[in-house]
Amino acid sequence: MQESAAPARGEQDVGAGHPAWMPVALAESGVRRFGPGESNPRIVEYNGCTNLVGYDDKVSWCSSFINWCLARVGIPGTGSALARSWLEWGRALSEPAYGCIVVLTRDHPTSWKGHVAFYLRHDDEHMYLFGGNQRGAVRELPYARSRLLAYRWPDECGPG
Repeated sequence: MQESAAPARGEQDVGAGHPAWMPVALAESGVRRFGPGESNPRIVEYNGCTNLVGYDDKVSWCSSFINWCLARVGIPGTGSALARSWLEWGRALSEPAYGCIVVLTRDHPTSWKGHVAFYLRHDDEHMYLFGGNQRGAVRELPYARSRLLAYRWPDECGPG
């Protein structure tokens, strides 16, 4: 049996067009924020990949989840809990690719607030994104395409 060359960091092919971080992310589906007085240790772990080290699951943790997923496959993220920190990370894509990082506006396009998640697909009105802190859980949700700020892809990986 012939051995194949090891894939580059973050690029192992788990199926055509499936970046290595997506199985990591999808395996977390259903992780959710706990009720008052409790904190989900898994979300605390996500926060440990950002400047929210030690924070509970009551803070905004969408960026923490993205950082955590990328770290699992050896790709450095932003290290920031701010969703908009991803606007300066990696390289911009003109069109979405499965698994790319999508940065959205939350209140106003110039606000510091935002949301970040992984791209799955879209239709005429919505992008279907998979991420953390989406209605308090790791899950897929639709978002209006009008909220788009950027599609981003890791510099360490091949074409998006």
